Amino acid sequence: MSEYSDDELLERFRGEGSRYDAFNRIVARYRERLYWHIRKIVIVHEDTDDVLQNTFVKAWKGLETFRGEAQLYTWLYRIATNESITFLNQKRNRQMIPLEDAEYLLSSSLHYDAYFSGDELQFQLQKAILTLPEKQRIVFNMKYFDEMPYENMSEILGTSVGALKASYHHAVKKIKYWFDLNNS
Repeated sequence: MSEYSDDELLERFRGEGSRYDAFNRIVARYRERLYWHIRKIVIVHEDTDDVLQNTFVKAWKGLETFRGEAQLYTWLYRIATNESITFLNQKRNRQMIPLEDAEYLLSSSLHYDAYFSGDELQFQLQKAILTLPEKQRIVFNMKYFDEMPYENMSEILGTSVGALKASYHHAVKKIKYWFDLNNS
């Protein structure tokens, strides 16, 4: 199976006879990266699978009109991020959880998640990350875990590079403070 570039896959997607093959290749290429991006936002494996599926459904519907002004993967990350935030908001509304209690909900989900395989330090890091406001949490995850350049994050989140750097800086300070407070 030859490897196509994203541009070639998009071109193949627009062709009737190769649409399904092209989309399957896009899914295969980005499924794992998007899964982990979403998982860091929604925490629970089953919820992540649902959001990932919604992400690819939206991508399928939008690929025909995708103009290529952004890279394919940043476009997919933007869809995944928006779907994750929408999912969390709907979950909070369904369960009538105040915004300030969302951290507790996500943290307890992490604690009881059979798919979480990290050690105690990783668990503590995830708990610290969950204390961050949603946007700072997303920025921190994208920079720290995904090592994503600020320019790509800017495309995905629709925020300036300077604002993203400030969000990341504040997130790091809050995480350090959380560790100092909880490990003294």
